[in-house]
Amino acid sequence: MVSMEKPRQVVRKFLARPQYEGVGAVVRRSIGRFELRYFDPFLVLDEFSVSAPAGFPDHPHRGFETVTYMLEGAVTHEDFEGHRGTIKAGDVQWMTAGRGIVHSEMPAGPGTSKGLQLWVNLSSSNKMIEPGYQEIQRKDIASTTADGVTVRVIAGQSMGVRSPVRTRTPTLYLDFTVRPRGVVRQPVCASWNAFAYVLEGEAVFGSGDKAGPHHLLLLGPGDGVEVWNASDDRPLRFLLIAGEPIGEPVAQLGPFVMNTEEEIDMTVNDFEGYVNGFEKARHWKSQAMMAFE
Repeated sequence: MVSMEKPRQVVRKFLARPQYEGVGAVVRRSIGRFELRYFDPFLVLDEFSVSAPAGFPDHPHRGFETVTYMLEGAVTHEDFEGHRGTIKAGDVQWMTAGRGIVHSEMPAGPGTSKGLQLWVNLSSSNKMIEPGYQEIQRKDIASTTADGVTVRVIAGQSMGVRSPVRTRTPTLYLDFTVRPRGVVRQPVCASWNAFAYVLEGEAVFGSGDKAGPHHLLLLGPGDGVEVWNASDDRPLRFLLIAGEPIGEPVAQLGPFVMNTEEEIDMTVNDFEGYVNGFEKARHWKSQAMMAFE
């Protein structure tokens, strides 16, 4: 049995409402909108739903990492380095944009594709590193079940299993499914920021706070989290995400995240001038973009 001296309590809760992003795609953004601009080290959390021809065609990034976790359907990813692949239901892509990536993310095949994308900030010492990918198929994600609780470990460790993902910004990313009336008790480093996001069912957190699907719950200080499934007949599914705060200034212009406005200006100049990491953007278009023309 996991013991905690001080379970974290909910300090803020709100519903992530739908909005349009990309080209015709619908996202429920919880971190990165006016209610919650930044939750160090997390910049954005989107729950997305997209059907062709909508999607996220060619766009740049610099200064952070994107974590794409597919729930249903599939998304085809391609970038100006020639990297191309399909992220299917249950798969994870952990992309380090670093000094610069231009890529597209478009639904693969018919039907609606659903998933989550988390933006994890990078420290100033890592913002200009070379881009890279960690891609893990559903079958290779660390997972275990005990006492009616199943956890998929996207990053970090839980219930005796550990993710193979290497995190430059120390991060815990867990996907829990809990049987009716079941309970999760998960340690979380006391110095990290933590939140939960409910996907299905109704969750009850330590002090009795209840939340249903699409709710984000910011968790206060403590060394762990306790969550109950309030239902007698439905499973609960929620994400628990935590990270070590970076504690540096954040300057952001859309898909560019640096430490100062001067660095943002430099990034815009680099992107527009096809230099300092964006050289290959000059003559590149994704196959998805060419199909639109």
